[in-house]
Formats: sequence, structure tokens, C-alpha cells
Amino acid sequence: MSVGDQDTAQELVAEAFARAWASWRTVSRHPAPAAWVVRTALNVNISRWRRRRREVPLSGLGTLAELPAIDQAADNLVDPRIMTALMRLPARQRQVVALRLVLDLDTSRTAEVLGIAPGTVQAHMGRAMAALRNDFMPDRQQESPS
Repeated sequence: MSVGDQDTAQELVAEAFARAWASWRTVSRHPAPAAWVVRTALNVNISRWRRRRREVPLSGLGTLAELPAIDQAADNLVDPRIMTALMRLPARQRQVVALRLVLDLDTSRTAEVLGIAPGTVQAHMGRAMAALRNDFMPDRQQESPS
């Protein structure tokens, strides 16, 4: 698997070793700790790729000139269309969106706050983002995994 450039590869390896260090009690008992580190680096790369694939480029959302100036937006800090779309989400998805995007909590901390598994946080976030994307870009076809 190619990651594109040396800097990205170094970041993946550093992340894998940091995770190994943080979980050393478990990793040290693994039958092949080096293989665990390699697999972790690959998993981090796959996760990065998946996140990038779901991002919506700014080019399709208009220009900066179309955005309201800060003084014009002072009375309406949040676009009512966004609030309406958020309110259509199920409560748990709204909670995950608020904790992850507004409060900038990571997945682990969000899971801890809500008392759910990190994978559940990711699932709720994915579903919420898909629903919001559909609300604001209904003509955009959802890409199927290939």
C-alpha cells in the first residue's frame, strides 16, 4: 500500500509507535509486536483515507464573497437552515455532532461523555454527516465504497 509521500509515511509510523507505547502492556504480550505496529500504521492510513473521502471540497460550496460579512452575521450566528437540518437529526446524532464539531472533542472523549463505544460515536457521526450532506447537496450521489 502506497501512502503518497515520505512525510505521510513517517507520520503513520510515528502514530503507530505512539499507540504501541501507550498500549505497551497489551502489545508486549502480542505474538508479533512488530506486526502489530505495522498493522496499526496501515489502519491509521485507511482511517485517514476514509475521512478525506467523506470531506466535501469548498469549491462546490460557493465563493468567499457569497458568505455574509461578520458584522452582518452578528445577529444570526447560525444559519437557520443549518439549525433546521440539525434538528431533523436524531438526538444522539445531534449530541455527537455538537461534541465533535462544536466542542472539538475527540472520538474517545465523546464516547466517554455519552457513555457509548467509540465505534458508535463514529457511526453516529457518519450517519449525521451523510444526512446533512443530503440536506444541503441532494443532487450529489453518495459514493459507494470500491
